[in-house]
Amino acid sequence: MHDELRTIEQRLPRGVMLNAYPDSLGGRLSGLVELLKRPEFADAFSLLYILPTFFNSDLDRGFSIIDYGLNQELVAPGDLDELDRLGITFKFDLILNHLSVASPQFRDLLARGDESEYKDFFLDWNAFWHCHGTPGEEGYVVPHDEHLQKLFLRKPGLPILKVGFPDGSERPYWNTFYQQITYRPVSAEAFHGLGGVTQETAEQIAARINTAIQTEPDIERIYLDGHDYLRDEIQAILRGHRCYLGQMDLDARSEKVWEFYDETLQRLRDYGARIIRLDAFAYLHKEPGQPNFFNKPGTWDYLRRLREMARAHDLVVFPEVHAEYGKGLHREVAREGYPIYDFFLPGLLIHALDRGTSVHLLRWIEEIQREGLQTINMLGCHDGIPVLDLRGGVRDGVHHPGLLEDAEIEAVVDRILERGGRVKNLYGPDGRKIAYYQVNATFYSALGEDDRKLLLARAIQLFMPGIPQIWYLDLFAGRNDYVAADSGGAAGHKEINRTNLDQDEIHERLGWPVVQDQLALIRLRNTSGAFNGRLTVHPAAPDQLYLSWHGDGCTASLHADLGTFDFTVSERDASGAETRVLRSRGKAGRHSVRRAGGAGSAHP
Repeated sequence: MHDELRTIEQRLPRGVMLNAYPDSLGGRLSGLVELLKRPEFADAFSLLYILPTFFNSDLDRGFSIIDYGLNQELVAPGDLDELDRLGITFKFDLILNHLSVASPQFRDLLARGDESEYKDFFLDWNAFWHCHGTPGEEGYVVPHDEHLQKLFLRKPGLPILKVGFPDGSERPYWNTFYQQITYRPVSAEAFHGLGGVTQETAEQIAARINTAIQTEPDIERIYLDGHDYLRDEIQAILRGHRCYLGQMDLDARSEKVWEFYDETLQRLRDYGARIIRLDAFAYLHKEPGQPNFFNKPGTWDYLRRLREMARAHDLVVFPEVHAEYGKGLHREVAREGYPIYDFFLPGLLIHALDRGTSVHLLRWIEEIQREGLQTINMLGCHDGIPVLDLRGGVRDGVHHPGLLEDAEIEAVVDRILERGGRVKNLYGPDGRKIAYYQVNATFYSALGEDDRKLLLARAIQLFMPGIPQIWYLDLFAGRNDYVAADSGGAAGHKEINRTNLDQDEIHERLGWPVVQDQLALIRLRNTSGAFNGRLTVHPAAPDQLYLSWHGDGCTASLHADLGTFDFTVSERDASGAETRVLRSRGKAGRHSVRRAGGAGSAHP
């Protein structure tokens, strides 16, 4: 196991990774490029994880891919050339489980029906379940209860979207994530002459229909006043005015799907990618009688096939794994030789800084070292702060504890909600909530918008094993965006932590000490040879944290007080002489960071 992991680690690029949408900083990717050219960002980042609005997409802020061509509204080929000259390596997403209904493949299916070459590219719900369920009155098969109870659902109700085929039939397709159906306005001419309807009556029907489709998503329920006898004819007309948005699950039993994956990996490598995050991979393998999440051994077979494809393009694939700690899924993935996301760190740090204890955090660091886990870690990200991940879970018929007790997890959730966060839940087959999935908030707001806590959290993250991934809004001490969250529709809870910053806001915030001081810490992690070596965890009291890295003749150390949030970061050369030192001191609401040979700074 460890030989394989060392091979993976040698292939992964070194350094600190910035994470953003193409339009997060300055409105286009060119704005982000110009930011990375600024002297304040010199030597800070070696890697860039660009989220998938980089590509052509239509829903879920990029994760509903139309195609993997450049989104010309946000990205120009010259931007990639500039980033290459800056020595920046890319990480991209390959969204394995689904494509948009607006993808060329699904459009072809809708246009040509059973004659489409993509007939088996997407997952026909009824065809999948026809031997394992009962046809329902709504036109879709309801899986037998023993199968239904195993489904892992991301939204209430069955994961389907019914679409119209050229022959007039309505067919349900598997739709694990988001969907939206809208209708174009209908003119009176569409109803004139229908069942003897006059022009005046047609205008009345059109007015009623066009008002109703703005508020009633189910056309079966539209109130037609005295024209209900025309309901079938009216609904047939409306179906011709229907517009879909949705992420349609791919059928990985089709070789055309695998050809598509291979072509996409090559395309991403041509853009300059080195690391590929496999988004939603655990939902890809589906089989009646199994949960639709990380089925075994099918999911392993898919992952191995993807890894071999990626190696042929000199890429490292990186599965996204969200599951309770107690289930041990992160260890299983790592033992197969894959890097993993450290989804445990954000919640552990909030708990550590709110409670002033390093006990649980140190337990996780010890496991990373003992198991040889190769991680990419973070504070905030485009999604949310993981909560479910910290819990215990059943593995091999035995319940294993979590990294935090359930009561501690609930306390973390409650504190974040008190500070303005929003909650995303998971649901059972009957539509009832079964668990928190994640809490949505900026990490700064989740910490009570305390500069000292944010700086210490950043320092600890940068001293953790693995590749540090920095969410752009955390770097700029972003606060919860309630307007965006309230107006963002079904996924609005996520918009609380996705605020775009324009050039004026960036310029202003670059003057904030909390931003400057994070950049100083990031620059040390990105450039110090100490982090090419080994991490040592030194004995300390429970409210203290003492970590040091030793490599390339250098030592970098972090001494932190989790009760007062004071900390010192220092770098020494082989002779023991200090080359860089950063200190954070101060009472609540103020901090200072002092650098070797320089003055301190204060943030009001």
